[in-house]
Amino acid sequence: MIRSRTTALATLAITALALTACSAGSLGSSEEGGSDAVTLNFLVDNADQTLKTAEQLGKDFTAKNPGITIKVETRPAGSEGDNIIKTRLSTGDMTDVFLYNTGSLFQAIAPKKNLVPVGDQPFAGALADNFKSTVTADGQVYGAPYGGFMGGAILYNKPLYAKLGLQVPKTWAEFMANNAKIKAAGVAPVIQTYGETWTSQLFVLGDFHNVSAAEPDFADKYTQNQAKYGTSPAARKGFEHLQQVHDLGYENKDFASAKMPDGLKLLAQGKGAHYPILSAVVSELVATYPAAAKDVGLFAIPGDDAAKNGLTVWSPGGVYIPTSTTGAKLDAAKKFLAFVASKEGCDSQAKAGAVTGPFAVKDCKLPTEVPQVVKDMQPYIDTEGASSLALEFLSPVKGPSLEQITVEVGSGIRKAAAGASLYDEDVKKQAQQLGLAGW
Repeated sequence: MIRSRTTALATLAITALALTACSAGSLGSSEEGGSDAVTLNFLVDNADQTLKTAEQLGKDFTAKNPGITIKVETRPAGSEGDNIIKTRLSTGDMTDVFLYNTGSLFQAIAPKKNLVPVGDQPFAGALADNFKSTVTADGQVYGAPYGGFMGGAILYNKPLYAKLGLQVPKTWAEFMANNAKIKAAGVAPVIQTYGETWTSQLFVLGDFHNVSAAEPDFADKYTQNQAKYGTSPAARKGFEHLQQVHDLGYENKDFASAKMPDGLKLLAQGKGAHYPILSAVVSELVATYPAAAKDVGLFAIPGDDAAKNGLTVWSPGGVYIPTSTTGAKLDAAKKFLAFVASKEGCDSQAKAGAVTGPFAVKDCKLPTEVPQVVKDMQPYIDTEGASSLALEFLSPVKGPSLEQITVEVGSGIRKAAAGASLYDEDVKKQAQQLGLAGW
């Protein structure tokens, strides 16, 4: 699943969702002396951009609150970092504030037991609903957003679209009609980079807004083993789209071996028209091909109904306060979360590095100079009903083999229906390991 790839993506500075962390470094400084001076230890992942953002937040927060010093600690990635979080929470040895995942992984750290609720704080009212729901347990809000939303979408070459007189599609039929014209012009319509298998998943995972629009209760039923990819017409379409693109010869010739940098090159140079991928790759895209900041745009993976067109989004990470934080430190920690979830906090994060997605705070606006990909995401976030959380934020049911299955379907090795059914078997094992009811 995409979540399993976030550690690697974090090294590209494209998401704050990674599991990470444990060498310490100090950041900022409060005025020395005085009985009211407080130091907050802040545990974040060790990706370069994550750390840079934490340092900038701490510096700007301390400038506004000179009696409070923020000290940053980092933790390692993957399962090791996950174990550190859970161990430190269970032993009461967690830092005063910490960064961790949202959604199903957030639920797994027993927030009601281990975290301080912040829903009564004024900043909670300014949180975007798609973020707030991912840090809510038993009706209580527990976190502030760190970073911006990430979209599972299609990046496209705008000059090529202009040259061929194409319009951004809002239905799959319109998308495929565009692909036919693009192929006739001698350009690869859909870039696929199966040399990095995680990139093969977007036509399935990025299609969840369309699944949810057709079957609003799919996530709940899926969790209870009452809905499946193999038997849901809406959910199966992602696999069908993968097969259709391959069967019509719309992929780049080297799709089987190409890797993400190859895909970004094809897109930036106009040798490929569309790239279904996570929007956060824009940071690497623009760093390598500066003109792509204006030449590459984004649109949501289209479904069957133009009226329900919308974007599947991944929530940013959350900053939390453990229940072991008390007294003056608790008051200071709440101030810090309020700063993170404020316009000043968003500005601080933007100052720290490239903004790769819309902020999850309603009062925050994108900087003027952001890539077109990011600008194109904002209307989906701002329009009610035009964005939906990815399934992994709504259900803990995930299977480890999706990227291998989508490669097979997208390569013509396995048919769409068979791939969807195989994935149902893959998630069954995971659900049973989690002890979920109905499995």
